[in-house]
Amino acid sequence: MRWNSLFIPTLRDAPSDAEVVSHKLLLRAGYVRQLSAGLYCYLYLAQRSLRKIERIIREEMDAIGAQEIYTPELHPAEIWKESGRWDAIGDDMFRLKDRFGREHCLGMTEEEVVTFIARGELRSYKQLPQIWYQIQAKFRDEPRPKAGLMRVRRFTMKDSYTFDMDSAGLDAAYQRHYAAYCRIFDRCGLEYLPVDAHSGAMGGSESCEFMVPSAAGEDWLIECPDSGYRANLEKAVTLPRPPSVPDAEGDALPEEFATPGKKTIEEVSEFDGMPASSHIKALVMVAQGKPLMALLRGDHQLSETKLAAEAQDPDVRPAHPAEIEQWLGAGAGFIGPVGAGDIPLLADKALEGRRNLIAGANKADAHLRNVTPGRDFRARFADLREAEDGDIDVASGQPVRRRKAIEVGHIFKLGYKYSESMGLSVLDENGKAVTPIMGSYGIGVERILTGAIEQNHDDAGMALPVSIAPFEAVVTPVNLKNDDQRKAAERLYAELREAGVDVLLDDRAERAGVKFKDADLIGIPYRITVGRNIAEGLVELTERSTGRSENVNIEEIAKLLVGRISEAVA
Repeated sequence: MRWNSLFIPTLRDAPSDAEVVSHKLLLRAGYVRQLSAGLYCYLYLAQRSLRKIERIIREEMDAIGAQEIYTPELHPAEIWKESGRWDAIGDDMFRLKDRFGREHCLGMTEEEVVTFIARGELRSYKQLPQIWYQIQAKFRDEPRPKAGLMRVRRFTMKDSYTFDMDSAGLDAAYQRHYAAYCRIFDRCGLEYLPVDAHSGAMGGSESCEFMVPSAAGEDWLIECPDSGYRANLEKAVTLPRPPSVPDAEGDALPEEFATPGKKTIEEVSEFDGMPASSHIKALVMVAQGKPLMALLRGDHQLSETKLAAEAQDPDVRPAHPAEIEQWLGAGAGFIGPVGAGDIPLLADKALEGRRNLIAGANKADAHLRNVTPGRDFRARFADLREAEDGDIDVASGQPVRRRKAIEVGHIFKLGYKYSESMGLSVLDENGKAVTPIMGSYGIGVERILTGAIEQNHDDAGMALPVSIAPFEAVVTPVNLKNDDQRKAAERLYAELREAGVDVLLDDRAERAGVKFKDADLIGIPYRITVGRNIAEGLVELTERSTGRSENVNIEEIAKLLVGRISEAVA
């Protein structure tokens, strides 16, 4: 392709509302333009990179025997109601009605649709296992779209689904996808980490996220370099750091003391002189329509995901202030487990074995000291808190660290959630009806591109991996008015195309400095500069990722570049 005929609207500066690096560079390099919040138009360069990513995904999915299908983006409500997710997902789903008043939604994921297909077509164990996949638009009504293509309302996902006769078959399908995902992300040039994950609304017994470490990420992972333990924040299990001060000795009974206007842990801690770790944080939640009090160490944060799992209610929510007053007779800042009546108590394990702590008195402007779990209140103990930087790894006893990351893929062992709820069954070898077991596996196509930009950039722009860059190389004549340079550039362009290189010829009547800056900005891995040294038969080869340059004989450059590209994408 010739640059002069292409639409590549580069910008000197990024718009002021672009925050993360990938968002700024995608706009500056002319890859995307925003239509509205969370909706982007992909221009020529973005489409080229995204199609290369999709090609890699297709090749690796085909290699494990997956069959590409297509399902509509518009789904009838009935199938989502069958699975129970029509109401469970809530406001994240785009919902609409057709002219006849029938309810529909825009697809967020395809578990219901593929189960519907399987229910109508699969009859016998002889038809299993099956692996189906597609690369298609998905829609989520994000309340706060941000960070460019990382959190949007319309995005592209590769989603695949497996159907097997038993858990051993699911295990094999899960491992095949795990290995395929590693190959995909390797080929896309990403530094990534597979981490244990929570399955969330998808359900299932096991899941793994593939995370790209990045300060721009919206997710957190916990890892221990010593043991190799890694999990996302919702799933991570660690040991808390010891309390700031040891618990006081003695068996004194709870004693009320006045805390006028002191509602938060920080305010009460400053007032009574005891650290937050010596306080009990009490949070009233509503699970399955009934009140539940969650208790944590004062310096810890509740993981609502872990609480939802313990309460067996994915829609657990904080109680409203009026509900708390009605149930406990006090405002949220003064509630505690002692005298909480019939409200079930669920306490984090960090409170187990503690003594002489401080808690709300369930009375306005009052707290209790000398509160001892097990003696003064009965609670069920579970892991409820978010893991923190500096916690202790369970296996090695060494500190863990908390890192921000971008989720680029997620694989799930769904189990029987959808096949049972939607009535999918096949006959086994004995003619008995059995329910197939399912897996679900997703990759965010745009997330791969944004993750690669976040990991591969400098002050000049992107330095994209060869495999997903919009072009592998650019031929840049310094002075088009110089016949020798122009002819040599045209010759090189033709030779490289003949050799299979995805090459761009910068034939614009611009200054050399402008051409160099634009090539660096859009992330082309190799630049061949045709300048005054062409009189000696030499051109300059510059590698974008390292900035290294070397003079190469024009007769050798095509072979050399093909070799470099082959090494880079191997």
